[in-house]
Amino acid sequence: MLGTGTSLGVPIIGCECAVCNSKDPRDNRLRSSALVEWQDQVFLIDAGPDFRQQMLRTGVRKIDAILLTHEHKDHVSGLDDIRALNFLHRKAIDIYAEKRVQDSIRKDFAYVFSVIQYPGIPQMNLHHLSPGSIEINGLEIIAIRALHYKLPILGFRFGDFTYISDANYIPREEMAKIYGSKILVINALRWEAHLSHNSIPEAVKIVQEICPEKAYLTHLSHQAGKYEDLIRELPEGIEPGYDTLSINL
Repeated sequence: MLGTGTSLGVPIIGCECAVCNSKDPRDNRLRSSALVEWQDQVFLIDAGPDFRQQMLRTGVRKIDAILLTHEHKDHVSGLDDIRALNFLHRKAIDIYAEKRVQDSIRKDFAYVFSVIQYPGIPQMNLHHLSPGSIEINGLEIIAIRALHYKLPILGFRFGDFTYISDANYIPREEMAKIYGSKILVINALRWEAHLSHNSIPEAVKIVQEICPEKAYLTHLSHQAGKYEDLIRELPEGIEPGYDTLSINL
């Protein structure tokens, strides 16, 4: 888990709450992102504004593919920094996203797709992604439809591992794709209900329906509370995720 925070991160600029002032490193949360390693392949889920810092912190030297959940800036604005990996490996990086998300990337990073190519720009190969199964470099990945208020987004299942971020509704037919997961990572913004994100009680309800061996909460805001409190308050088998947490399957 490269980042487990909400769009503002934790601590929030200017905030003096107990969570934002916490000295526990597990309460310092960069914007949500995850890295999945399979055999010699490395897959990145989302590349937000903290992408560079996350890569340096973990020592990651290559990414084979990037999968995007949706186009909000806290999930895509770090794409310019793939340049370092382009230079290192002398090739473009494959990016998988829905058409709407691709259109947003082409607009936000217009200089990448311009007829006149400025030296040193990021090199991206955009690939279409839609709900359902896709094979990337020999690995089957299942894209799961969810809603972020009214915005359709994607979660992803890699074998026994499922990752859902920025959702507050998963259709019944899409929930079926999650059953049987051993590990579930799911967003849980805060204890109170929210317009576009799962609350902690809503996320717990989903976990208890899916019954994975273990579940971790992500996209946590400072309103969720401190890690040391959350770990005591959550039901058995559910834990707050934290930046740099490594999960082995």
